[in-house]
Amino acid sequence: MRITKVYTRTGDAGRTRLAGGQQVWKDSLRVEAYGTVDELNSLVGVVRVFNAERASVHAHAVRLEEELRWIQNKLFDTGGILATAPGQTFKNMPQVTAKDVTRLEKLIDECQKDLAPLKEFILPGGGKVSGFLHQARTVCRRAERDCVRLSREESVDPVIVKFVNRLSDTLFVLARWVAKTQGEAEFLWEREINKG
Repeated sequence: MRITKVYTRTGDAGRTRLAGGQQVWKDSLRVEAYGTVDELNSLVGVVRVFNAERASVHAHAVRLEEELRWIQNKLFDTGGILATAPGQTFKNMPQVTAKDVTRLEKLIDECQKDLAPLKEFILPGGGKVSGFLHQARTVCRRAERDCVRLSREESVDPVIVKFVNRLSDTLFVLARWVAKTQGEAEFLWEREINKG
């Protein structure tokens, strides 16, 4: 693919084209779904920037970089699929498969080996990398809600919803794993007990 011009003026009236050329409103559920996936991908890119600062100090940062780069590529695949009108396929169309979901599950399981079981909810935050991973998790949950909402009105491959669901779990576990392996803070929710 070669992009020679960034602006086309074709979207100035509030409509855009899906991958197959079908024109839709920019606030359609499909555009919202792939737009949120794009937002998530950008946020994962921010995580990678901050993680790169630690790659020379922490061996775990190198592993995180590899996983996040793979995740970003899969998010591009996911966005491309969502940006395609139902029933249309193209040569070299990206894919998200059950194997991708399994890869996320294996990553979760591997990271969990380094973590103590949770006794309370985690407050999002901590260090830069873990904090942005927590934010990515919340954007991922929104992407999942958008995909579910879209699937109730149009055809969406169920593996897309599974992938995005498992990815939010992965991002949560990665945030905790980073806090543990890179020495970042992790704070538990402290419940206020009503003594009245």
